[in-house]
Amino acid sequence: MPHARQQQDDDQPSDDGDLSDLLSELRILLPGAQMLTAFLIILPFNGGFAKIVQTEKIVFLLTFFLSMTSLVLLSAPAIQHRVMRPLQDRERFKRVADRIMMCGAFSLALAFILGTNLVMSEVFGHLPGIVASVLMGTLIVCMWWLLPLHLKRARKI
Repeated sequence: MPHARQQQDDDQPSDDGDLSDLLSELRILLPGAQMLTAFLIILPFNGGFAKIVQTEKIVFLLTFFLSMTSLVLLSAPAIQHRVMRPLQDRERFKRVADRIMMCGAFSLALAFILGTNLVMSEVFGHLPGIVASVLMGTLIVCMWWLLPLHLKRARKI
């Protein structure tokens, strides 16, 4: 009988479990966004930064903006949860927090792709930078979105 109960729990997550899962997932994403942002913050202060071409500076600014955006979006549900306690409508909060988190993940994905382009273009040239960023984008799309959707549809997990 405990197995049947576990199956039911997996299909119908509890209110607290869902919210705890969401906040735990945010704790996984935030360090990646923080590390990328920290790297980007110090980059303009390096001596060689002034020598990069205008196109790379634009890519840098887009990457920095997206990285900062991801930090704001990924930290928002935890801060909102703290400000709004006690929650009046937990289900609505979870739906909104989930959407905010996915927007933050999308911003982070774009920052990863542009960051890949920035580094690879500087080291190997423009074309390898584009190829590497396309590969990074493909990896992110496959691992973050397509594989989970496939597994969900196939009921493999």
